[in-house]
Amino acid sequence: MVARYHVSERYACRLFNQWRSSIRYTPHPRDDRAVRLRLKELAQDRPRYGYRRLHVLLLREGFQLGKDQVHRIYREENLYVRTQPRRRRRVITQLRVPPLFPQKLNQVWTMDFMHDELISGKKIRSLNMIDKLSRECLWIELDFKLNSNRVVEVLDHLKCTRGLPEVICVDNGSEFTSKLLDQWAYINGVKLFFIRPGKPTENGHIEAFNRRLRDECLHVHLFRSVQHAQYEVEKWRVEYDEWRPHSSIGNLTPREFARRRMQQQTAC
Repeated sequence: MVARYHVSERYACRLFNQWRSSIRYTPHPRDDRAVRLRLKELAQDRPRYGYRRLHVLLLREGFQLGKDQVHRIYREENLYVRTQPRRRRRVITQLRVPPLFPQKLNQVWTMDFMHDELISGKKIRSLNMIDKLSRECLWIELDFKLNSNRVVEVLDHLKCTRGLPEVICVDNGSEFTSKLLDQWAYINGVKLFFIRPGKPTENGHIEAFNRRLRDECLHVHLFRSVQHAQYEVEKWRVEYDEWRPHSSIGNLTPREFARRRMQQQTAC
């Protein structure tokens, strides 16, 4: 209009009901190639991480960007992963078992067993143990067979390295209800808290940890031998404690959270 009919820009914008600022706008595209490349590398190394956790990792590396920007790039690069649909939770009027809320580190531990298999089809088991407050994975014992003797050996090892808790929360598996573990707990002054049969949600911390272990490690690798499985699981455990951000503790790693809480407990 301005070039052909020699009218003013103001008059032309009024005819087309257009803002003059939009006519004069000059786009300034951002160079996000470095962010895009690093996000793809992190997503490839950690295929089960969502964009929120990847955003925390990018902030740790010094990238100054918002969560929405990471989500946009995450969507454009088609980095979405398939997740299980959320189940509806039943609302209950009151808790029938008093929950265990630890107030300090090394107060409540929780442990559970998991099953997996090698490429050859041979079954393997793992004993997972975490601190309920810091979510720190204390130990993962993995072998073909794990009985109550191995459970006691692991607990004795942790007793020498970091002490023992006041309470250990377990389910009603035969390894945990055995006389050997009961005798060990009585001698060492540790209480065993058994959840109700068929109620794994009462031990939700270890169940959530088991899901992450299976999703981020066991489903990612094909294990040739039990030694290979032990190596990969231990490598993941160290990464989980020292590198992986945990949303329930303020996107800190379990080791960072434990270190800060220990300083607070010492100051008090």
